[in-house]
Amino acid sequence: MKDRARGAGDEAAASEFHEFFERHYDELARLAHLLSGEPDAADDLAADALLAVWHRWDRVRGADHPAAYARGILANLVRGRIRSAVRERRRMALFGARHTERVEAPDITVVVDVREALRRLPFRKRTCVVLRHAFDLSEQDTARALGISVGTVKSQTSKGMAQLERLLGDRAVAELAGGEK
Repeated sequence: MKDRARGAGDEAAASEFHEFFERHYDELARLAHLLSGEPDAADDLAADALLAVWHRWDRVRGADHPAAYARGILANLVRGRIRSAVRERRRMALFGARHTERVEAPDITVVVDVREALRRLPFRKRTCVVLRHAFDLSEQDTARALGISVGTVKSQTSKGMAQLERLLGDRAVAELAGGEK
């Protein structure tokens, strides 16, 4: 009898999670793309975040804001991916420094767009700006998703937008922020 009750509970949990997955997967993939700057990795990162949510679903489903929990997991996964990439680039630079060829005048086309400017922001500023302006989250929801204070969200968003303004110009930033400037 116990097994039957447990099976029914598992089915209900699986059904709830499936609904959660369907409702939030696209949002998490978009967030992963904006935070990482890697469109090819966005789906994998979103899936990994949702897998972590599934493993904790008994706790997450009872939370006040399960989507914020998922965004926080995703942000941590992206942060780890960025750190790994930086470590790998450093290793490659050390190895490659011994075998590099110098190019006197490289032909580099400079294209400034929002994604490139976002990549130049430190991770926390970028995350705050993206969650606040691209995902239209409140300061409270952003703080909850990142596990930081509302004051930190305010300061990091403000500093991030100021840095974007220096990189892109104030008109572009006003458009990014939805005409707030």
